[in-house]
Amino acid sequence: MSNAIDTATVAGSHGSGIIPVYDPSNEELIGEVVDSDQKIVDEAVARARETFESGVWRKLPAAHRAEVLFRAADIIKARTDELAAIEARDNGMNATAARHIIKVSHEMLVYYAGWVGKIHGESSNLVSDGLLGTFENYHTFTQYEPVGVVGLIIPWNGPFFIAMLKVAPALAAGCSAVLKPAEQTPLSALKLEEIFREAGLPDGVLNVITGYGETTGAALTAHPDVDKIAFTGSTEVGRLIVKAAAGNLKRLTLELGGKSPLIMFDDANLDKAIMGAGMGLLAGSGQNCSCTSRIYVQRGIYEQVVDGLAAFAQMLPMGGSDDPNSVLGPLISQEQRARVASIVDEGVAAGAHVVTGGKMLDRSGYFYEATIVTDTTPDMRLIREEIFGPVGSVIPFDDEDEVIAAANDTHYGLAGSIWTENLGRAHRVVNELRAGQVWVNSALASDPSMPICGHKQSGWGGERGKKGLESYFNIKSVYIGH
Repeated sequence: MSNAIDTATVAGSHGSGIIPVYDPSNEELIGEVVDSDQKIVDEAVARARETFESGVWRKLPAAHRAEVLFRAADIIKARTDELAAIEARDNGMNATAARHIIKVSHEMLVYYAGWVGKIHGESSNLVSDGLLGTFENYHTFTQYEPVGVVGLIIPWNGPFFIAMLKVAPALAAGCSAVLKPAEQTPLSALKLEEIFREAGLPDGVLNVITGYGETTGAALTAHPDVDKIAFTGSTEVGRLIVKAAAGNLKRLTLELGGKSPLIMFDDANLDKAIMGAGMGLLAGSGQNCSCTSRIYVQRGIYEQVVDGLAAFAQMLPMGGSDDPNSVLGPLISQEQRARVASIVDEGVAAGAHVVTGGKMLDRSGYFYEATIVTDTTPDMRLIREEIFGPVGSVIPFDDEDEVIAAANDTHYGLAGSIWTENLGRAHRVVNELRAGQVWVNSALASDPSMPICGHKQSGWGGERGKKGLESYFNIKSVYIGH
């Protein structure tokens, strides 16, 4: 393994095979990890269960647990360069994007560390009808209790951040966890056990295992001693997880796919709107479940916006993890690039027009050009399916009711974006969009305090914010009779 990342060692001693890990920007082998078998999964779950039942973490004073999480955040901040270098090569992104991933991961951990000790139940004195027709007096209260052993399964886009999106609230709640990163991008997640151990987290509270989704992920999801699964990934895999979780009726948090609309009215500030639409579409080379890939533009500004988006797409330099000037990186794999190309080619064969892009790059790495498409129809995969690549369709509309109906004509409901200078219109459209988060005159904005809750087939439950923490608790109601 030439130039292999130092931490890309084989993880674990048992498994059904070895998984090669490649830098998608140059196809170089940078590491190997184990495809963990049932034995490894069982061992990891057993470690998590032992630590949970013993209370070595959940029974610590809240201030002590918060100190551990804050120390882990400090370690991550101090090791930003190292972690960003791993994330960049593992994912193919440039150094700037990778450093941003580590920065927002640090912020997420700090946010949830601050919640430890601040989750409390409610109490009240109640008078209730008794069984014998008399009034009964009770002092009542609710209390939050960690749900238990949680399985955390993450995808390959921004893996360190999405790992933190789950690990931070799980540990803040007092749970014990088993984390499985995507087989394409396992390397930065392997650092988490080491970081939290250095910060003082007891051994066995956080366990990282590697493997394919259909083997390791399936074993973790179906495991009878796992109390909850938190998963980010495709809606198709989400359905499989729902079925696998039925054995012991696991609690589930699912952040699934999206086909998010962006609506641009003719009173929008076009300079900002075109750039915002371009970044909303192309951030991470479109490998973001909230990317706004259906771009609805009011007819009077349609041609201007199509030209502007094409120019924006053309000016963004493409490059890999070793290119400091790149903005657009590669797709994660040859398989993903082939899927993106097939969706575009199928649309063109059915009458869609590629304004710019639409081709693979003739170079090493899994690159696909930033692509703007017009003349689509609502039945095309370009409009119906989550592409997870740098491909956006621009669609004209005439009035507000028409575009709201078109924007909602999808089984997804993750996000949406509205561009208008009319405040009343902004509120009306926000109220009508069936999506878990909506941006007005912006795209892809996020903050640790703001929840993301997929509507329709984009997910169950929510992450980030107080809601993301509460999903790792059970609630108990207590009645004390007088």
